Amino acid sequence: MPLTPQARETYTRLFGSEPTPHPADPELYEILQNEIFGEVFSTGVLTDVERELLTVTALTTMQTLPQLKAHVAAALGTGASALQVRETIYQCAPYIGFPKTLNAIATANGVFEDKGIDLPLPAAGTVSPDERETVGAAIQTPLYGQEVKEVFAALPEPFGQFVPHLLTAGAFGDFESRGVLDVPTRELISLVAIAALGAATQLRPHVAGAIKAGCTRQKVAAALVQVLPYIGGPYTLSGLVLVANYDESASSEAYR
Repeated sequence: MPLTPQARETYTRLFGSEPTPHPADPELYEILQNEIFGEVFSTGVLTDVERELLTVTALTTMQTLPQLKAHVAAALGTGASALQVRETIYQCAPYIGFPKTLNAIATANGVFEDKGIDLPLPAAGTVSPDERETVGAAIQTPLYGQEVKEVFAALPEPFGQFVPHLLTAGAFGDFESRGVLDVPTRELISLVAIAALGAATQLRPHVAGAIKAGCTRQKVAAALVQVLPYIGGPYTLSGLVLVANYDESASSEAYR
């Protein structure tokens, strides 16, 4: 199965060199390159930069670090800034945990150094420690309401209050409030990370959150389709079913 012209052109645009046959498994590589670079990359409303940042998200979540290294370089090659790549990886932290985030950042920093980019990159935080919850709630509440507080209020104390605080001050106050990437982009990144984890319960509220943040249903669908070849069909299709059946008037039922 030779590479299609579209697959060859996209691969070269992203990686800066012509694809060459794999010495051991040429057929598998031709199939995946035709699917990813020939079909997926040319379908939907995403830019190359958006596609690469979402691919970085999926690879960060799965901890496939060799592929992450290649796609960090591809993201830079398509015009993403080092700050955009860093913030994409940082945005994954509330969902994948800090150890995996540190692994991904170390991989990205190695690429930045190879490209002659000075480290550390400029700071992008916008809140002080005592503002985290207030600022986080201002982002979270319009997208997700009060459901986290209502559901986890039943936990034994101090966790009935501490868990909602940690989610609001951490995921939204520490991360979604940061500069460089806007909230709709961060919501797409969060959704893709959750899909890549296979966290089906959280998919429904985060599909709704991305749409309420300003992403169109088409863009949310495109984001999930973009990462389908990386995270696999079952995880992706679980999200796409929710996009297909999205009802703006329905409750998110995030944790029930």
